[in-house]
Amino acid sequence: MTDRKGELAANLAKVEERIAAACVAAGRKREEVTLIVVTKTYPASDVRILSELGVRHVAENKDQDAAPKAAECSDLPLTWHFVGQLQTNKVRSVTGYADLVHSVDRARLVTALSKEAERQGREVGCLIQVALDANEGGRGERGGVAPDGIEELGELVAGSPGLRLAGLMTVAPLTGPYAGRELAAFERLMDLSTDLRRAHPAANMVSAGMSADLEQAVAAGATHVRVGTAVLGVRARLG
Repeated sequence: MTDRKGELAANLAKVEERIAAACVAAGRKREEVTLIVVTKTYPASDVRILSELGVRHVAENKDQDAAPKAAECSDLPLTWHFVGQLQTNKVRSVTGYADLVHSVDRARLVTALSKEAERQGREVGCLIQVALDANEGGRGERGGVAPDGIEELGELVAGSPGLRLAGLMTVAPLTGPYAGRELAAFERLMDLSTDLRRAHPAANMVSAGMSADLEQAVAAGATHVRVGTAVLGVRARLG
């Protein structure tokens, strides 16, 4: 086993222990929570090792990194998640490899994704990114729609060809009433998910929690956690 494979295997095992323990504490089954490994800034060789170690869900947040990496790893049995803020000029590329986009937060983006998904003959799962730091009708510091905008955007996604309304995503906010209150933030997201599922029962994904707060996300009921640093290591500073 190479040094890098050993390192990733050990890190994955620690993350797996954390998720399993969080599930026990929450009275949940381990299979209720899917681990998505965020591979941003790391090479395709790491993605290949992760696949060998049994990882099936990987995420990227920048198309310029993701597109070549996804192409290089196209032979692997992976589901690709796009989790970063998405500009409409990148939609054509992202639609080519992303199975799910977690950062849908405005009508113009929905329209662009639908057009490209239809053109490419693909179905793209869409999660509405919820900004718990946004004022009513506004957007969050790191993207996302305010809770009062979920219903309208959800209806738009659900009615758009080539798209599937998959659920909701959030990032624990750094400002506003939920700053420093990760569990409360994720519990709020679960309440919003319950509301969404009344109209769209299949939109049952709840993407929340990262390396530092995955336990709180599992406790709240998240179905997917997005873990990068705890698996791949601390990223070198950019710039």
